[in-house]
Amino acid sequence: MVQLPVANRRVVFVGGKGGVGKTTVSAALALRLADQGRKCLVVSTDPAHSLGDVFDQKIGSRPKELAPRLTGLEIDPDAVVDEYLAGVKQSMRSLVQPSMYHEVDRQVELARSSPGAVEAAMLERVAGLMVAEGTEHDALVFDTAPTGQTLRLLTLPEIMAAWTEGLIGHRERSDKLSKVVRNLGGAGRAKGDDLSHFDQTDDAEAGDPRFRLVRDKLLERRRVFQKARRMLLDPEATMFLLVLIPERLPILESAKAIAALEQFGVPIAGLVVNRILPDGPIGDFLEERREQEKTYLRQIELQFKDKLQIRVPLFPRDVGGLEPLRQVGSYLFPDEA
Repeated sequence: MVQLPVANRRVVFVGGKGGVGKTTVSAALALRLADQGRKCLVVSTDPAHSLGDVFDQKIGSRPKELAPRLTGLEIDPDAVVDEYLAGVKQSMRSLVQPSMYHEVDRQVELARSSPGAVEAAMLERVAGLMVAEGTEHDALVFDTAPTGQTLRLLTLPEIMAAWTEGLIGHRERSDKLSKVVRNLGGAGRAKGDDLSHFDQTDDAEAGDPRFRLVRDKLLERRRVFQKARRMLLDPEATMFLLVLIPERLPILESAKAIAALEQFGVPIAGLVVNRILPDGPIGDFLEERREQEKTYLRQIELQFKDKLQIRVPLFPRDVGGLEPLRQVGSYLFPDEA
């Protein structure tokens, strides 16, 4: 009997194409680990959370106990961005005069809608959970699509390093220039100028303590990403599971995910092939599925009776190519068939 190699892994990423059942697999895996005696945290990073639906419990942005030794958490992207930007505001305000606070707030709020803002905040939250919860829990299971998020987690340390070192180098050059100007008797920027806060130093040798505070935060953030990446690349600490169903598009998506992750040296622990028809005669099996389907179809009909409802049957083979797509279209536009 093949079993998942999760014995000593602290972090498990479960991902795959939407609709293949990765949330169900994540929940089942986390519950099994908890039943085996391991203290486990299962985390959903998908904005369209369904983890709570699987457990039939309300799960939010605060850890909630779902079963003995099992805790669940659904990361709220909006809340994460709010917390992230609040920290940015606080750091920026420490570098400018009070008269510039409104401009800092305006610029930070503009960043909220910029491309990548939500993802950056989510990635930092994921990295922070990996580093912190890896010590507070025996196992951490992420219900997420790894192809995009994981690759960016792998590249963020270099981006953070370049950005942080660039800012620190710029500040050090600025400090040296300010010291030269003072030694030459130059007045520098007029005292009280809105931007003069950037150039004032409490100690010419030690540098501005305000900037040191921001620098320390940047260095700490970079350290967290670096540690998270080391965990991602350590096959003894982290494992990746891809969930797919035996259909054409999920197979193609899984192949792309494996190629992308292995390019960065991220090992794939295995694949969970979901929704396989059972062995043996399936006449009674399919009839039971049909009876259940009738119940749900009736529920859909009644619950959404004020909405247009179009039914498309299950085709005997995967939909791929022009003619099969036209068959699907004939159900979407029956009057034109």
